[in-house]
Amino acid sequence: MTERPNPNQPFRAVPAWSALAAALLLAGCSVTPVKLSDDEVSRRVRDDQARMVQGQEPVAAPIGFSEALARALKYNLDYRLKLMESALSRGLLEVSELDLLPKLVVDAGYNHRNNDSGGTSIGIEDRVISLRPSTSEERSHHYERATLSWNALDFGLSYYRARQAADDVNIAEERRRKILQNIVQDVRTAYWRALGAQQLLGEADALAGRIQDALRKSREAERAGVLPPSQALGYQRALLDAMTVVNAKRQEMQFAKRELAALMSLPPGTGFTLAEEPGARLTAAPLDLDKLELAALTNRPELREEDYKARIGVVEAKRQIAALFPSLNFYAGPRWDSNGYLYNNSWAEGGISLSMNLLRLAGLPALQRANEARGKADDARRLALGMAVLTQLRVSVERYRLAVVDEDLAAEASRVDQRLASISAAGSSNRLESELETLRTDARALVSRFYLATATAATQAAYGRVLNSVGVDLLPDTVTGTDLPTLSAAVGRSLRATEGSAFVQPVAAPVPRRAVAVRVAEVPAPVGDAAVRAAVERVLSRNDVAIGTDAQALQLTLAFSRAATGGRAQWRMVLAEPGGRQLLEQRYASVLPAETTPRAVTALAEAAALSVMGELRRLSSDPAPAAREGGAAAQ
Repeated sequence: MTERPNPNQPFRAVPAWSALAAALLLAGCSVTPVKLSDDEVSRRVRDDQARMVQGQEPVAAPIGFSEALARALKYNLDYRLKLMESALSRGLLEVSELDLLPKLVVDAGYNHRNNDSGGTSIGIEDRVISLRPSTSEERSHHYERATLSWNALDFGLSYYRARQAADDVNIAEERRRKILQNIVQDVRTAYWRALGAQQLLGEADALAGRIQDALRKSREAERAGVLPPSQALGYQRALLDAMTVVNAKRQEMQFAKRELAALMSLPPGTGFTLAEEPGARLTAAPLDLDKLELAALTNRPELREEDYKARIGVVEAKRQIAALFPSLNFYAGPRWDSNGYLYNNSWAEGGISLSMNLLRLAGLPALQRANEARGKADDARRLALGMAVLTQLRVSVERYRLAVVDEDLAAEASRVDQRLASISAAGSSNRLESELETLRTDARALVSRFYLATATAATQAAYGRVLNSVGVDLLPDTVTGTDLPTLSAAVGRSLRATEGSAFVQPVAAPVPRRAVAVRVAEVPAPVGDAAVRAAVERVLSRNDVAIGTDAQALQLTLAFSRAATGGRAQWRMVLAEPGGRQLLEQRYASVLPAETTPRAVTALAEAAALSVMGELRRLSSDPAPAAREGGAAAQ
């Protein structure tokens, strides 16, 4: 006869292996901080350095504005981060959509106990034991079951969470748009500043060499007593001041090249040059600010993000109200148990349950007040941001208007300083004082050109701020190819197509200018016409007048003459169409040294060309001056 265990018998001693397992579990809960080793940090640094510039196409040609934007679009790490955040939001949306599905839970397990499960039965009235102790469960058995359940309340709450996740995707997309617009603005500013520095760097280096040579001569003249010390030191101070200003402007603009390289995520130390962009003149600031304000309030990513946040707040209010409803749960599924005492080892089970927390209904008025406060806060935040957007728009338009005026003044000042430098060079002699004065005027002219380049970059930056304040997307949404040339071409087309939506003439579509061919008809014997022509062409190029020799180029003819007495000389300038129609005739006279030198003659030719630069720029910008003049004459 099998001995029946005594239900009143105390628990047997816990086996030794159970105590050992408990000790190991407690030991595993103790974690000691471990610092990264130097090798791990070094591997991470090398890996990050490689991945920062991984897969970039090398720079094989001068980089234009469209290519700079394309490189920033493809390789900028900040923009990559926003793309990944957008992808993460879409992934979270897919995860939240899975919560809408019913739950199918498959469960399997094994049960074991050290004694039998069972009991006896006693009478309710007489308390007499009517059954001997029995059990219907084996000490060891395993089971399997699958349950398909669906909760109506969980489905509703998951639906609202999925809608919020969908709006989170939209918010991530608007933030991507914003960082992209900021990158375009930063690239535009850095590109034009770096281009101005690149155009003037060679001349600045040449001037620095000339100033160093002049300083050496001035110190020698001071020591030899040729110049009084006060006069020599005054010249030296003036030259050093001019060089200091030149170096400061050069360094300020050269930093923009490093900023541009960082925006394009070029490997550190990569050398590159920028393509010469046509000096397109932007149109005047837009006057119809009502249209711009409407476009800004419609397109700005920050305002659209607030719209999505407000929609998320509305959905959150609905979700909180829905959480107060009863929880209705349906479930069904098969069951199986290896227990040999069961009459049916497999069966199907199903049911329905309804539950509700009645105490949560007391919080309904508080929820309603909180939701109303949330809606008012969203409206107030959107209105405040909208006012900030309108203010930013008006300020950016005003800054653009002032930047255009500043560029005009800088261009006029640059032309005046160039003429002063040319006149000074034309009247200079071999005396040290004359050479130093020529250097001072040359330095001043170069500084003026640096100021002009800075003003041009500031105008481009102000133009970009107008586009940024309106919220215009300057880059294409989709590109058929991912290679850099395809992307660069798509960016260029998108720039031309979308910049006009801000009611400003786009930079990428400048007014075409006709080339000018220079011809020197008469020149004094000691001076060659090639030197004069090269000097005039150099001046024209500095002032954005194209040089050409084709059949459609305008003909600029210069003829030199000198008065018999008085030391005066003049250049006669005639601008004509290829067919011979004369568009402009003007004379420029000045005093030359008694000895006619190539330096003096070419410098006077430069001053003469600068004196008609405004007319040359205007006439070369007209695609058909003859037709225009002919029409005016007919009237």
